[in-house]
Amino acid sequence: MLKLQNIETFYGNIQALKSISMDIAEGEIVTLIGANGAGKSTTLMSISGVVPPRAGEILFQDQPIHGLPPNTIVSMGISQVPEGRRIFPYLTVLENLDMGAFLRDDKDEIKNDIAYIFELFPILAERRNQPGGTLSGGEQQMLAISRALMARPRLLLLDEPSLGLAPLVVKRIFDIVRKINTENNTTVFLVEQNANLALKTAHRGYVMENGRIIMADAADKLLANEDVRKAYLGI
Repeated sequence: MLKLQNIETFYGNIQALKSISMDIAEGEIVTLIGANGAGKSTTLMSISGVVPPRAGEILFQDQPIHGLPPNTIVSMGISQVPEGRRIFPYLTVLENLDMGAFLRDDKDEIKNDIAYIFELFPILAERRNQPGGTLSGGEQQMLAISRALMARPRLLLLDEPSLGLAPLVVKRIFDIVRKINTENNTTVFLVEQNANLALKTAHRGYVMENGRIIMADAADKLLANEDVRKAYLGI
């Protein structure tokens, strides 16, 4: 579904991604793990068009998307849940969901999707008329994921969904990620600092260090890998 080939991305003169290559098949959950500053979020930003790569190519269902504006990439079926959630704090829950469906005009289906979101996250149904900024951190993360789902993505990019959340909330969110993957056949690319949780959720994983991919394998094999355990699992 998605293929990155020799991607190089810069912030000014600072190179963040150094000739990285990876692929994601339809229906998979694939995770990218690594230390802070390794280039994980930049990888997602390059895919979604927010920080376009200077070299290499990104193919989504065999179509080149590097260099396309973010709104076009969303319309093709890729949605990102950014690090730190970044909901619209002064808009209500419903208005945030409507923003997720901004590129759509199928009003009846949008209503159906909102009903589905409220089944996934009943607390959002209770809070539907509250400003997003009044929600707890966990509720805001649920809203951020829901807003991305309103675009009906075929590929969902998740950036640090567990960041700053209580363990019970994290478990709930990751249960929903698995449900979205299995029930909706939504492919998921997960960037996550909690390597243990990420590898237990994903089918495959990549390990990033200083802007380079240094390892790739099935998630269970990475979980058992001695180097990964020492560097990222604290074992």
